[in-house]
Amino acid sequence: MSPDTSGSTPTPEDAEAGGSAAPASGAAAGGPGSPRFSVPRPERLLQSLSARSRGEGWEKPEGELAKYRSRGRAAARFVLQRIVFRGVVRANLTASTEVHRRVRTIRGPFVLVANHTSHVDAPLLAQGLPWAQARFLSTGVAADYWFTPFYKRWFVRLLFNAFPIDRDGSRKNSGTSRRLLRSGVPILVFPEGTRQTTGRIGDFKPGGAALAIGVGVPVVPAAIIGGYEAMPKGRNWPKPGRPPVAVVFGEPMIAEEGETAVGFSGRIRASVQDLYDTHHAKILGPTGPGEEETA
Repeated sequence: MSPDTSGSTPTPEDAEAGGSAAPASGAAAGGPGSPRFSVPRPERLLQSLSARSRGEGWEKPEGELAKYRSRGRAAARFVLQRIVFRGVVRANLTASTEVHRRVRTIRGPFVLVANHTSHVDAPLLAQGLPWAQARFLSTGVAADYWFTPFYKRWFVRLLFNAFPIDRDGSRKNSGTSRRLLRSGVPILVFPEGTRQTTGRIGDFKPGGAALAIGVGVPVVPAAIIGGYEAMPKGRNWPKPGRPPVAVVFGEPMIAEEGETAVGFSGRIRASVQDLYDTHHAKILGPTGPGEEETA
């Protein structure tokens, strides 16, 4: 139902591998392999997420990047995502969404971080996010599969505002996610790097956290509940019976002063896990094949 974003973790130059992002202005150097970033007054940054200045003042996208903030493409994407594709989703899933009130106030770019359960993830996240925040949301997809044939490239760009990620070791598209954020385009990241095979949330790679720290943008944690049960890896279409799937968007997060990408990534994962655990019983019942085990 959506492009396979498995392995769609941006390259080291995108600060998506090992958390090795270039420090933001005023950053202090940390120990070997653990760069530290100084993010002044995180509580004040959280309070100012709705400030008009956050929606302005970003670099003006030029050339290929200008397409990602095209109003015409955004209008076409609204019709495809919120009317056409939503009808397909509703015909096959019993979908629900819950959005934290502060998510609706965000202006400007952010990193949307979610667990990766199935092919339904990207469309559910794009449809569930309020349009004011989802208008230019861009999803990273495998360049070798989705950007080589022109018709696939056209499809994912139109439907998901997708940007290419290299899986073959090349660096042709390195730095794209960082440039998009700096141009005011929010991006979707699946830090597990691939779809789940057990229904349990895996380890998060720190790249998404490093991007947020390096560019100075908030992270919106999101939990997808029921996606694995509805369409586990290996299926190309949801199970019959319109199984329940929910997307829960949590409170936006900002890195604490001096926090490493690894540390911030751990807090993000804990937030996603908490959203999942809190809503699991309501969506899937008290027990289920994808339920998380507690320590």
